[in-house]
Amino acid sequence: MTQIIVLSVKGIIRDRVLHGVGIVSLFLLFIPSLSSLSMRQVAELSITLSLSFISFLLVVLSIFLGGTQLWKDIERRYTFSVLSLPVSRTSYLLGKYAAVACFIATVCGILLCASLAVIMISSTTHAPDRPVAWDAIVLCVLFDAMKALLLVAFAFLFSTVSTSLFLPIFGTIAIYFAGNASQQVYEYITAGGGQQFPEIMRLTTKILYYVLPNLSAFDLKTYAIYSVPLDLQGLATTSAYFVVYTAIVLLCASMIFSRKEMN
Repeated sequence: MTQIIVLSVKGIIRDRVLHGVGIVSLFLLFIPSLSSLSMRQVAELSITLSLSFISFLLVVLSIFLGGTQLWKDIERRYTFSVLSLPVSRTSYLLGKYAAVACFIATVCGILLCASLAVIMISSTTHAPDRPVAWDAIVLCVLFDAMKALLLVAFAFLFSTVSTSLFLPIFGTIAIYFAGNASQQVYEYITAGGGQQFPEIMRLTTKILYYVLPNLSAFDLKTYAIYSVPLDLQGLATTSAYFVVYTAIVLLCASMIFSRKEMN
């Protein structure tokens, strides 16, 4: 599995994904100038732009890296050569996932350091009304990385059941939008306003709420932007939720991939 991880990471770098991330990340250099346009909340705007940019970039990486890694090897028949060696399909799948996870973690660390520098410049030139919650900013990026890794797991799951690139890419995008909206839809359906809907619709909504991932739980931007005290118990629960949910998705992907016929 270690060799699979190393070779997969080298393949991602060879595809110049890191170069693309570096070019796109130049946007961070303009954040202090853009933030200065806000007369009263320069530091808050700088934090908002930095965290939103990191979150967006991690989601894009998770969708396209997760959706193409396994499918590309199967399409180019690289998988047949690897699986002819004494390597189980589960080890191969987990190795590919771990490679994407390592790459996303590296990109996340680089972007976090750059964002901290940008926010420090903005908060130094324009003193914020409240102290900058540096711990909340770090945790916000960390939980965004968890959300991205959960999306990668879904992309791998879709890759094991599809023979085209359509399902891994657009299926993961659908999971992203549904997972971000599930909490709001559930609260609306279960509240007083949801009584107007048929019982079958409310029951289906509740089932989907527990089946789909609750990605809104990983969004800590409000805590970081407005220096709101963090709920440590909630963070621990969300972390456990990430570990269990990702393990279940990867287990399903492994079971399907182990029984997949590849001709």
